[in-house]
Amino acid sequence: MALTLHLHPLSSFCHKVLIALYENETPFAAQTVNLMDPAESQEFRKISPFGKIPVLRDDGNDRIVLESSIIIEYLQQHYPGKAQLLPAGPEALLDVRLKDRLLDLYLHLPMQKVVLDNLRPAGKNDPYGVEQARETIRLSCRRIDREMESRTWAIGESFSLADCSAAPALFYVNQVMPLAGDFPHAAAYLKRLMQRPSYARVLREAEPYFKSFPGAAKK
Repeated sequence: MALTLHLHPLSSFCHKVLIALYENETPFAAQTVNLMDPAESQEFRKISPFGKIPVLRDDGNDRIVLESSIIIEYLQQHYPGKAQLLPAGPEALLDVRLKDRLLDLYLHLPMQKVVLDNLRPAGKNDPYGVEQARETIRLSCRRIDREMESRTWAIGESFSLADCSAAPALFYVNQVMPLAGDFPHAAAYLKRLMQRPSYARVLREAEPYFKSFPGAAKK
């Protein structure tokens, strides 16, 4: 198998890449990484110096590819399929890349801040930082809610990299800050994402691990 994706089934950024792989039915091998195991984590850092997942190893091109958005773009360049997740037109491409960055920086990462605070040792929590993260999530969800009132997918009618970003970010946000009451259009968008075959498959594969998810729904 030319492609190996180093991942964990609960990781939201791994979900993002898995959606892209499944959209194009790209053959790959999955290698689960347990970063909580010191020996395994140390070994993994030989290919990912910061110890971050996902990582794509392409044996065919002797290449290690880091960062979820770059992995998806790499796949489109080297292993294209029926789904063009980054559009060919320069203006549309800028729109998709911008939306991807906004989702990752102002929804995805704040969501992780809220979730991971639950894993901190007693007395080491960051309530001020968590509330800042929650406010950033609210700002992002208000923007998404306005946009999705008149759209099917993140940039219109075409499923793209931006939707790969939105799906896991919104899924986990919904676990810690339920969307339906304040953001009905964002909630409806999440429902469409979860019904998309590629993300539905990711969620089925992750289901055995959800019992370990450290998030807790709070307003």
